[in-house]
Amino acid sequence: MKDAPEQVLHSRVVFEGRVVRVRLDEVRLRSGRVTTREVVEHRGAVGMVPLTGDGRVLLVRQYRTALGGWTLEIPAGSLEPGETPEACVQRELAEEVGHEAGRVEHLVTFAPSPGFLTELLYLYLCTDLRPRALPREEEEMEVVAVPLHEARRLVDRGEVRDAKTIIGLLLAWERHAAGI
Repeated sequence: MKDAPEQVLHSRVVFEGRVVRVRLDEVRLRSGRVTTREVVEHRGAVGMVPLTGDGRVLLVRQYRTALGGWTLEIPAGSLEPGETPEACVQRELAEEVGHEAGRVEHLVTFAPSPGFLTELLYLYLCTDLRPRALPREEEEMEVVAVPLHEARRLVDRGEVRDAKTIIGLLLAWERHAAGI
């Protein structure tokens, strides 16, 4: 691997919130030019594709202020400090859809927007679901059970716009179609 083409000269935190922290990094490029990078720090998150025994995916319909509208997404949530992705999966499943998974299979880990965001998102396929409810945060959401083949069509028709949901549903569909 090549040496980093940018050298960080100085970092300054300009915002610190409950979920993210924003910093400005002054960097020197190989050319010698100095520029600024805006970096949003996030501790990471998980997303789950909870698949019932009869082939339905449990999705969550929720209002997203940033988009100014309702979305249909797989359950997901941010990691708590010191929490493993696998522990977060079970907590978020219980909070958002009222279940726990007997089987948790890692699908993929990806960087949602590496140009400015440090977040890594861990995606899992969750099966052998059993009821287990935990109190929900103050988010208004509705659980929607959709057959996996219909969820795939929702992606194709552009009715699902959330990246983690698209990736999770397509990977779950691929595994299901391949009989894995």
